[in-house]
Amino acid sequence: MKTGVFRAAMRDVLAHKARLAMTMLAVLLGTAFVGGTLVFTDTLSDAYLDSAQKSFTGVDVQLRAQRRAGHDTARLVDERLLDRARALPGAASARGVVSGFTALAGKDGEMLGDGWATVGANRGDEDRRYPMAEGRAPRAAGEVAIDAKTAERAGYAVGDTVRLSVSGPVLEERVTGIFHTDDGSVAAGGTLTFFDTRTAQALFAEPGRYNLIELTAKPGTSAEELRRQAQGIVPPGTEALTGARLAAEQADSNAVSVRSLSPVLLACAGIALFVGSFLIVNTFTMLVAQRTRQLALLRAVGASRRQLTGSVLAEAAVVGLAATLAGLVTGTGAGAGVRALLSVTGDTMPDGPLVVAPRTVAICLALGVGVTLLAAWLPARRAAKIPPVAAMSAVHAPRTTRSLVVRDTAGGLLAAGGAALVIAATAMTDGRLPLALGAVLLLVGVIALTPLLSRPLIAAARPALRRFGISGTLAGQNAVRNPRRTAATASALTIGLTLITALTVTGASADKAVRELAGAGVYRADYYVSMANSGPLAPRTEKTLDDLDEVVATSPRREIPALVAGTEQIVVGFRTAVIDQLLEFDFTEGGFAPGDTVVVDEETATANGWRLGDTVEVTWPDGARGALALSGFYRSAFDDGYKVDVSVLDPHLDRPTAPEILVRTADGTSEATKRTLRAALGDSPAIRVQDRQEVADGITGSIALVLNILYGMLALAVVVAVLGVVNTLAMSVHERVREIGLLRAVGLDRRGVRRMVRLESLVISLFGGLLGIGLGVFLGWGIGEIVAAIGIDTWTLVLPWGRLALFVAVSALVGLVAALWPARRAARTDVLTAISAE
Repeated sequence: MKTGVFRAAMRDVLAHKARLAMTMLAVLLGTAFVGGTLVFTDTLSDAYLDSAQKSFTGVDVQLRAQRRAGHDTARLVDERLLDRARALPGAASARGVVSGFTALAGKDGEMLGDGWATVGANRGDEDRRYPMAEGRAPRAAGEVAIDAKTAERAGYAVGDTVRLSVSGPVLEERVTGIFHTDDGSVAAGGTLTFFDTRTAQALFAEPGRYNLIELTAKPGTSAEELRRQAQGIVPPGTEALTGARLAAEQADSNAVSVRSLSPVLLACAGIALFVGSFLIVNTFTMLVAQRTRQLALLRAVGASRRQLTGSVLAEAAVVGLAATLAGLVTGTGAGAGVRALLSVTGDTMPDGPLVVAPRTVAICLALGVGVTLLAAWLPARRAAKIPPVAAMSAVHAPRTTRSLVVRDTAGGLLAAGGAALVIAATAMTDGRLPLALGAVLLLVGVIALTPLLSRPLIAAARPALRRFGISGTLAGQNAVRNPRRTAATASALTIGLTLITALTVTGASADKAVRELAGAGVYRADYYVSMANSGPLAPRTEKTLDDLDEVVATSPRREIPALVAGTEQIVVGFRTAVIDQLLEFDFTEGGFAPGDTVVVDEETATANGWRLGDTVEVTWPDGARGALALSGFYRSAFDDGYKVDVSVLDPHLDRPTAPEILVRTADGTSEATKRTLRAALGDSPAIRVQDRQEVADGITGSIALVLNILYGMLALAVVVAVLGVVNTLAMSVHERVREIGLLRAVGLDRRGVRRMVRLESLVISLFGGLLGIGLGVFLGWGIGEIVAAIGIDTWTLVLPWGRLALFVAVSALVGLVAALWPARRAARTDVLTAISAE
């Protein structure tokens, strides 16, 4: 009997290929997204690791400044440490390396390698890791060597003069050589420029000082053994790392943007699969309903409930497996295609084989088949409850209203609880987790309530539908005939538009808040000077700006990691004597004071129970210890932490630098003043001079970029929702073949039938879309209230009416597009065949 039931299930799969096709497509799209994301990230990570390992060929151990809280402590090493490293018993050689950001300009004057590492370093004739392709290594000031990939991209040759900048005025250097390299940063699209050692020290460090030391082990000495030897000679603030550790670190750094995007991509794929689950439930519910007589006959001849449940789940497993395998193949191709596309568009990626890891296959199978089985379980369970006596009448009793009452009650409780949690989260200090939980509960509750909500809301559209005559009247009745099916169809679109609307409202509110914050007096500086790579500016940049007649106040924003009160923190330094002309600190108590003092945000002070006058212990990057007196507490909108005068930081730095300098000018902002500042800094392509508006535009531009990426990914959920609407309408048309035939027989023409189906689809899609937009606005408000609670007083709720109207139009378009095939199919129904159908 088991075999017979299974065979019947397989025959049903083959008999309903067309109806299951859209279910398979929904699962295929979701798993393809997951598989493509994992294949792309694994392939790139593997290629970066391989490339990074080549970069450190011949480097067994490296001595460098310790990194705390993700920041380099900016300590330098000297010749004495280099001599001691050469004397280590396990060291075959030791080489001092000095390097730093180097903006190499192309022939058009624009910086090459923008967005990736653009590095300059020292190189001697004895370095065999970078074999010369042409010419020779630089030996004196005014000479450079560049990597072969950069030379090819920019069209440079030996003897050419190149323009470059190392955080200061533009330098013009002669190319004496072009070399080959497997450096991972160059493979990722960056540039590598070599100077002679003395010139590199003058540009990036100090005479006789290095950023790091590279060691090669003697035969028979392992890298780990050499590292242990080196650890015994390094001074405080310096660490010894093996080449393998450095390669993994560089590979991870180069692939960080891909890795950070991967969870977002996977989340969007999960949303698409979740939306697709509604389509799967709908499909199997309809298939079970259409096979009532067959299933009941199977019960009558001895099939058990478990066997019937298993037969429906077997169909789902076959559909899920086929769709998942197709999705995995599609995703693998998509992952390879994205990498090829990035290479074509100029985003250089390291070469490497396509990686399809076993975990990728396992995850895709678990998700695709698992989601399909879970979604089909309810229809399967319902099929098992069909009594044998139903075989006599061929009609199974419909579900009672009791089940709908239970669903409505549960949905109401979940929606009310979720809404209450969202509202409560807005009053909490950190309400992100309660807000997320409340949003999930609210969304699930509203989805459960959708059958109840569909009747009154769709009924409200009936006056408009009557304008289309009998077709409109019938469309309104059909839309509410099966509220569960209508709800499942609309819910898919509701989920997608809820997320998209919440993102849109949050993004529009953030855009306005940033622009108001820039002009609200918090930022009082007229200009912000920084490096194109967000790295440190040269120390002389501060003096260059100070010496200009147009400038009335400047302050670096210096950052260094330190141990403060026993925890890793970033300490920020300003020129506190003039900071009130450049920034506004909202002090609740005290303020900046001379000497070894510090101000801290109010929240940190409260958490530690600190009062004015208390002291906190500090261990600086050079190992020195001290104590700072608390002189003030301030309220922070976004830039909290420990703030001191630069005179407190500078004694602990070998080479005081800053990633940003704030500038106040006598006449405010103007194009003439900006040109003066840029000219004083050598018109360097590596240095950015931005006014407040440009800084705000940069932040809001980043927000818009992120939103556009998320819109594109969430569009997959909308595509799956379209498939759901198509599927529902197609099944609805199949169920109503006899009814459509009778309508045709009494005078409704084909055009009227098409209009009826299109209007039904339109009203269901608009119902789901409007519900999603409403939920999205509410969640966007909740997110905004939490942001405002952390101190951003300029945050206000912004409803972008134009984009919200566009979403309504998209909902309508989804309905019309989804109805094309079902409407055509309904209109082409043969009248006599339809009337005689059972």
